[in-house]
Amino acid sequence: MKPLSKLKLVKQLKDLGLAQQATSPLMIHASLREVGPIEGSAEGLLDAIVEALGPKGTLLMVLGADEAVPFDALTSPAHQDMGILAEVFRQRKGVKVNDHAAARFAALGPLADHLLYPIPLHDYYGSGSVLEKFSQARGWVLRLGADVDTVTLTHWAEYLADLPYKRRVRLAYQRADIGEQWIESLDDTYGIVEWSEGDYFAQIWLDYLAQGQVKLAAVGNCQAELFAAQSFVTFAVRWLETQIAS
Repeated sequence: MKPLSKLKLVKQLKDLGLAQQATSPLMIHASLREVGPIEGSAEGLLDAIVEALGPKGTLLMVLGADEAVPFDALTSPAHQDMGILAEVFRQRKGVKVNDHAAARFAALGPLADHLLYPIPLHDYYGSGSVLEKFSQARGWVLRLGADVDTVTLTHWAEYLADLPYKRRVRLAYQRADIGEQWIESLDDTYGIVEWSEGDYFAQIWLDYLAQGQVKLAAVGNCQAELFAAQSFVTFAVRWLETQIAS
């Protein structure tokens, strides 16, 4: 199969509506494998997104890190679950990263500093978090072949939802500079509550997608999905408060 050219990718992304959100931050969840062969591979995809978004746009990605290895904000590779695109983005010229062992993000563009610094040590997806600031900045989310349970904004909705019980955790992280560091937060690994139907992250996304508020178009070999962060968060909060409580 002939690799997709940057020119074709840029056109597809603009047709999806990326250029219309050029002053807003954009969070990316992508599977390079699902998008298909691209000229330049991960760098080629990032180049196309940057060009389609334009110089006023800001890209944002979750990096994470391997919990088993001492954490260094600048040198620790992105967690393997985030995919190769996140690691390539981390190393891209001009990209900035925040210094949080449990919630490391990377950003490129005019709003990078605003989104990344500062964020709270504890409850790092809650008030003052990257996710809150991203939503307040009228951010958009671009999904390119990503798994249905990978809408990170759902974590912000978990903090906002009015529920009688939310599961919390206290975890130790090893840092290269100060050694052991304890961090407390809502449980962002197994969920803040048990849901009888299983994985509520995936179901929230599927139910939101069914509402018709997501822009859809082909990008490479996958169906690309573009949606407003605040719209999704509002929906996810309402979903949690009605479906979980019931």
